[in-house]
Amino acid sequence: MNSIVANKDTSLADLDRLAQIAQDVVAQARRQGASAADAAASIDLGLAVGVRLGEVETVERTRDRAVSVTVYFGQRKGSATTADLDPRSIAQTVEHACAIARYTEPDPASGLADPALLAKTFPDLDLWHPWDITPEEAIALGVEIEAAGRAVDARIDNSDGAAVQVGASLTAYANSDGFVGTERGTHHSLSVALIAEDDAGMQRDYWYDSVRRPSDFASAESIGRKAAQRTLARLGARRLSTRQCPVLFAPEVARSLIGHFLSAVSGGALYRRASFLVDHVGHSVFPRWLQIVERPHIPRGHGSTAFDNDGVATRDSDLVRDGVLARYILGSYSARKLGLQSTGNAGGVQNILVEPGADDFAALLRRMGSGLLVTELMGQGVSLITGDYSRGASGFWVEHGEIVHPVEEITIAGNLRDMYANLVAVGSDVDPRSHILTGSLLLERMTIAGE
Repeated sequence: MNSIVANKDTSLADLDRLAQIAQDVVAQARRQGASAADAAASIDLGLAVGVRLGEVETVERTRDRAVSVTVYFGQRKGSATTADLDPRSIAQTVEHACAIARYTEPDPASGLADPALLAKTFPDLDLWHPWDITPEEAIALGVEIEAAGRAVDARIDNSDGAAVQVGASLTAYANSDGFVGTERGTHHSLSVALIAEDDAGMQRDYWYDSVRRPSDFASAESIGRKAAQRTLARLGARRLSTRQCPVLFAPEVARSLIGHFLSAVSGGALYRRASFLVDHVGHSVFPRWLQIVERPHIPRGHGSTAFDNDGVATRDSDLVRDGVLARYILGSYSARKLGLQSTGNAGGVQNILVEPGADDFAALLRRMGSGLLVTELMGQGVSLITGDYSRGASGFWVEHGEIVHPVEEITIAGNLRDMYANLVAVGSDVDPRSHILTGSLLLERMTIAGE
């Protein structure tokens, strides 16, 4: 477990060790009087390399370990975590969790997941693909990516650098109802950010790829060239006058709109009554043609998992059916707070798919006619309580279905309730680099605040 790169893959043996640790922690908690307990043990390994202007800036190896335990004394709960796998540290952590529980107020929603919902099968989701790359090879790859981008045009005269990141995670979860589950997964990424300059000033943009399996990466040259093309396209950017117009969100920013929706229908926001979508199951949120589904078992999916953080089995299910909210996103605790059943989402959603339409990106531009293409968002001006939306943006102005010029220093504003209801189309250009899978999103109208 000391290295990501190894001639012999010991991950299965390591998972067995973590599973035994988690079970031992649960047993210790029960011996100290806990009526129920669960524990998770994990190891995260990483290699991160950064280069800039052809020179090495950073080389970092990580090896993070953690054991967390939650104990229940009836409806009183206590939790503690340690970053040390030494048995003495783990024993102290269990003692601390028990001490906390003895002094907390009872919470009727506390407790383990319903045993009937726990995962019983553990399909192979093809998530484990260690990358056999040395720091020297990672440095060379970062240099190659950056060099490919800088070679595209003489106006690209600077760089924020390229990064190569390698990661592997091993996790085991156990509870006092007898559940034991283990998972292992890898996650790797390549990225570069470039700076171009002309008489109008400097512009910066980037590109990246993120995969479970290294052989799925786009080529180093293509990532560098894509970053260069995006950067050059921003040269000569200008502001717009204030107006209302259609807005097309490119896929890499469109998923943030879906992310706001997911947050608004998640248990924590709902039982606190801090969402504009409280009490909306069975109500229309999107146009009738829109479908959003959760698919937790996609091979090599970024969010794929057989069970959630409570051990509850994950399964395919509709989230939005014919524009209507079909269910909330709930773990065991939030489900009890709302008087409902867990949806297997303790810890968040798995793979969310927004059903794509028939139009590709070029077709969506033509369909929009004249309007704003958004390729970057800035700021945090989103209220889940009211749905009010206001964020800084940059992108391109489009006339007659063709990009005319780049745009910067503007703000786009609306209300999520109206934005979702007035969605015009979802593109077929799905971005695969996230657990939220969506194509471009075309909105009927938003307010653009500029000059």
